[in-house]
Amino acid sequence: MISRLSLYDTDFFAWSQEQAELLRTGRADEADLAVIADEIESMGKSQRRAIVSRLAILILHLLKWERQPALRGASWRLGIANARDALADLFGENSSLKAQSDSLIVSAYRYARRQAAGETGLPDAAFPSTCPWSLETLLDEGFWPD
Repeated sequence: MISRLSLYDTDFFAWSQEQAELLRTGRADEADLAVIADEIESMGKSQRRAIVSRLAILILHLLKWERQPALRGASWRLGIANARDALADLFGENSSLKAQSDSLIVSAYRYARRQAAGETGLPDAAFPSTCPWSLETLLDEGFWPD
């Protein structure tokens, strides 16, 4: 029989199913509790990274929308709408992360600003040094920067 630790290393799905069954049947003393705790913590961090990534995409599109009005089009509008929808879903599944919105936006803006400068050919200084929009504004379907 393969040990749980080696199963974790060789077949994560099988390990996760085994651990879930152990917990469901009240056999927590047989489960890899320390590893389970690490995995749960990792899932939370993954959700945070997903939100930062989606925020960066949204902010990037909004910066380009604002700085390149002649290039505005349906695909940019769709990209912004899709990013807002994805963020609404992520925050719906992880509502406690809304309390961290300021730090999430700071992280996301760092990526978005650099990418916006690269994609537009504009200097970094053409974009504010900090994100000019709150989470509420970013998620507002009626907000389109001029």
